[in-house]
Amino acid sequence: MRPRKRSLRDMRELEGLVQKQARIDESGWTGANERTFLAVKPDGVQRKLVGEIVRRFEKRGFKLVGLKLVKASEEVLREHYWDLRNKPFFSRLISYMSSGPVVAMVWQGLDVVKTARKMLGETNPADSLPGTIRGDFCVEVGKNVIHGSDSMESAMKEISLWFGQNELHHWESCSTSWIY
Repeated sequence: MRPRKRSLRDMRELEGLVQKQARIDESGWTGANERTFLAVKPDGVQRKLVGEIVRRFEKRGFKLVGLKLVKASEEVLREHYWDLRNKPFFSRLISYMSSGPVVAMVWQGLDVVKTARKMLGETNPADSLPGTIRGDFCVEVGKNVIHGSDSMESAMKEISLWFGQNELHHWESCSTSWIY
């Protein structure tokens, strides 16, 4: 039996995936060096949940490599939420996210993107399990406390949008050998 002939579309899609993986590999953001972007939204800052959120990620064994309190510009927010630009709630989202300070963070660790998403819970708090950040602290989808990158590719894009290279810190934690 001969292997099936691949279409040009299949080949381009495969090439795109290979290029994405190559960029991730080149970044050094694999294994214990994987990074993700999190942002505590204005409702989370106002409700004084920043410390609790940081505590949960530190207790999990992740390393904080970037942190800042910012008043996000509409320009940054429009770029960040570009994939949602055609949704009916887009303008409300931008208005809400620019209504107060945001705590932007970069966390590093093994499988941090996937694990962080599980720790956050579902986008809709009603679907989030107790023990997750949204399951414990949120009621309404429009005010769900925190944003987290949904893939390594998104993390790379979001980190470069919110942080300059000089704002990310490489440091060694004495607990690393106890975790990995």
